[in-house]
Amino acid sequence: MKDENIAYFCDKIIKTLYSCVMANVIKIKKGLDINLKGKASDVLLTGKESDSYAIIPDSYDGIVPKVIAKVGDSVKAGTVLMIDKNRPEIKFVSPVSGEVTAINRGEKRKVLSIVVKPDAEPGYVEFGKKSLSSLKTEEIKEAILEAGIWPFIKQRPYDIVASPSETPRDIFVSTYYSAPLAPNFDFIVQGQEADFQTGLDALSKLTSGKVYVGIKKNSSLKVNGVETVEVEGPHPAGNVGVLINHTKPVNKGETVWTINPDDVIIIGRLFNKGIADFSRLVVITGSETTERGYIKTIAGCTIKSLIEGKILEGTAHFRIISGNVLTGHKVGKEDYLYAYDNQITVIPEGDDVNEFVGWAMPGFSKYSMSHTYLTWLFGKNKEYVIDARIRGGKRAMIMSNEYDSVFPMNILPEYLLKAIIAFDIDKMENLGVYEVAPEDFALCEFVDTSKIEIQKIVRNGLNLLYKEMN
Repeated sequence: MKDENIAYFCDKIIKTLYSCVMANVIKIKKGLDINLKGKASDVLLTGKESDSYAIIPDSYDGIVPKVIAKVGDSVKAGTVLMIDKNRPEIKFVSPVSGEVTAINRGEKRKVLSIVVKPDAEPGYVEFGKKSLSSLKTEEIKEAILEAGIWPFIKQRPYDIVASPSETPRDIFVSTYYSAPLAPNFDFIVQGQEADFQTGLDALSKLTSGKVYVGIKKNSSLKVNGVETVEVEGPHPAGNVGVLINHTKPVNKGETVWTINPDDVIIIGRLFNKGIADFSRLVVITGSETTERGYIKTIAGCTIKSLIEGKILEGTAHFRIISGNVLTGHKVGKEDYLYAYDNQITVIPEGDDVNEFVGWAMPGFSKYSMSHTYLTWLFGKNKEYVIDARIRGGKRAMIMSNEYDSVFPMNILPEYLLKAIIAFDIDKMENLGVYEVAPEDFALCEFVDTSKIEIQKIVRNGLNLLYKEMN
């Protein structure tokens, strides 16, 4: 074979390999899969009708709520209940038709929740079906804002509700839920593929760049018109922050948007059906549950409507989490499902456990990342029941490389955290603060021997930075 032919084929092979490696496949090695007991099967369960629904302003970062509705108002699904005081074009609407029964406030009249009692028969504000091919960018944006679906779109930097006045460089969607006991999006999207595709088509018109969709390896999900990225590896491989960092990181002065795939479906329904339909599948998981699977409900439903009759009898000391065990919120039965959540987890509280020299015991049922207990010999398939105890006291941050072992982003987590604590803006910028969110540090918090509330530090730092820069 001639030299030029060898060179040609070598060049061809190199380009092929390069195209396969770059951007289209992400394989994560750093991370940690916590194998908890209580995984859900891909089955539909029957839940109870929720006797009320609520909008919780604390679900949404970066907004100042201004209540529009009044107690006693009759509303439909899609009626405006609240707006962002600083950006009044961002509307928050009722998820159901019914009557506004309460506007709960806390200290300094902070809005805690707006509660709606549902009607027997659902009613919707008609926004009209729309063909995306005939709509311009501003018309699509206006339709999403008018229907109250905009708050589901978040932006980085700051990890807050996106600003409608900006055009994002790119939009990122991760369909791979990799957190402990997380739902399977391949099951969620069944029968809703058309709405999901329409939602992606709408998002594609809102950016000057691309829509990147992260898909778990061997997923059956098929989408068109977007840049798909195959993702493989332990948690947090499914985090949208990892998708951003390994495809097109966020630099100073750039803005990208992110949205959960479940909420992409809601956008698709808006254009296909002409209504704001906030129904979703919520997965019930955790070691303290008797039934595990998916319940069809509406965003903002009561927790008791999801878990009633599905918790172990005689279990008095348990914790209910809206979301997953790493990033979710502690809730009670009378509380409401948080806006972005599609998972309920029930685990032991641990406040009734008294162990005599527990640290000195073999711990055959205890989980340890650092091989403190012999359970690591049982392999990765062993399931664990982990309660909500902190198991240790708070102390100074230890620079022991424990964060780096579970943090797959090209960022130095310890140094960034120290810069955030000191609020050194220059260092924060240089260390990548513009592309992170609290959830990216959830595993760091889990393995942290210092018991530091890392996610809270990052959230407060982003909030202060947003106020400083705006």
